[in-house]
Amino acid sequence: MLLDLLGKRLMNIDISPPKEKAKKSYSENKQLFAHLKRKKPKNLDDVFHELHQEAFRQIDCLACANCCKTTSPIFYQRDIERLAKFLKVRPSEFIEKYLHIDEEQDYVLNSAPCPFLDAENYCTVYEARPTACREYPHTNRKRMVQILDLTLKNIEICPAVFWIVERMKEQIGK
Repeated sequence: MLLDLLGKRLMNIDISPPKEKAKKSYSENKQLFAHLKRKKPKNLDDVFHELHQEAFRQIDCLACANCCKTTSPIFYQRDIERLAKFLKVRPSEFIEKYLHIDEEQDYVLNSAPCPFLDAENYCTVYEARPTACREYPHTNRKRMVQILDLTLKNIEICPAVFWIVERMKEQIGK
């Protein structure tokens, strides 16, 4: 079982933005994820969750914040309403000031870095942050096989996701 092969040793995780390293392994990762989608291993969630826990025992997101600096979450209506209430503005004002509709017809931030990220990488709207931010990097979700395409994108953004996938490849190769 893949989960049984996971080493319990803690490793230093490089928290520099993984974009260039991820580009080099993109084809290999895409091939791995295509294989996992076809096979749908029963323990895939367990493997992701174990590696997720190991990664986040070592990584402090505040030391990185690459997700907040480079990408936008999707804002659902409930997110917009929650943030507007938190900021004491009307939802329409929040949309006008911070959001636009992207090519996939989703509300996203007008620019990066996130306007709510402060100089110390803290989120100034943390209590009201969007659902996508609450769940990021999504490596501890159920039915991971359904979000492997998203995970493939997140490898370029999040050092933890990059590390998790690299460890998966090491374990699968054994």
